[in-house]
Amino acid sequence: MIYDKLPVVFLSALAAEKKDSTNKIIAEYILAHQDEIQDLSIKELASLCHVGTGSLSRFVRDIGLNDFAELKMLLSNTFYRFDQAEGNVYEAQADHISSAVRIALQSLDHEKIQNLCRDIHDYENVYACGLLKAQNAAVDLQVDLRMLGKDVRTSVAYAEQIDHILQAGKKDLIIVFSYTGSYFEYQSLRGKEKYLLLPKIWMVCGTDKELPRYVDDVIRFTSDGSQRSHPFQLEAVESVIVQEYARLF
Repeated sequence: MIYDKLPVVFLSALAAEKKDSTNKIIAEYILAHQDEIQDLSIKELASLCHVGTGSLSRFVRDIGLNDFAELKMLLSNTFYRFDQAEGNVYEAQADHISSAVRIALQSLDHEKIQNLCRDIHDYENVYACGLLKAQNAAVDLQVDLRMLGKDVRTSVAYAEQIDHILQAGKKDLIIVFSYTGSYFEYQSLRGKEKYLLLPKIWMVCGTDKELPRYVDDVIRFTSDGSQRSHPFQLEAVESVIVQEYARLF
């Protein structure tokens, strides 16, 4: 994975919550004091965040964790990484991104793109999702298809996305943008697979890894697995999908 579970669920919560919401206050405090609070009890941490233990417990559940124990485990095992360019940053980024986008688009299966476009056209309800930077591609898809007269829904918060997918039915199409194909690995879905089998799920990813059995079809592209290029590759593939949709319909 490019990102560990903790940054995914926390940064997703920060992006989705209102400015002064309790969940945003808790997430900001934990991220700012991660090294200082790993040995604290739930009562001690709640006091530092100026909230009750009930609010802290709800926060943990809202971001998709099982309990406070899982939060503490993640705090002690999470490392932040950043993929930094070498040399002239501007030239290095330009070369890296242009090369990555070209490689991704040249590796696409055109028949798969067309099949996804037909599903987008035919399904009554379409929902696009992605984590962190991959969510940009989901939002782009929503905006671009709206211009073409097709409604697509999306949400910023990861927990909200998962809830929507679990509530989806046979008339629903789910499109997941996931650079590493790890989208469903950030939350425990044990015992919930039967719900995930109901909607049709497409995934757009830059990996050959085996995907969960409830992912019905996949559009793969060639990638180097780096942080620097993955949002641009996903957005480029999204653009091709929309261009093909416009051509077909």
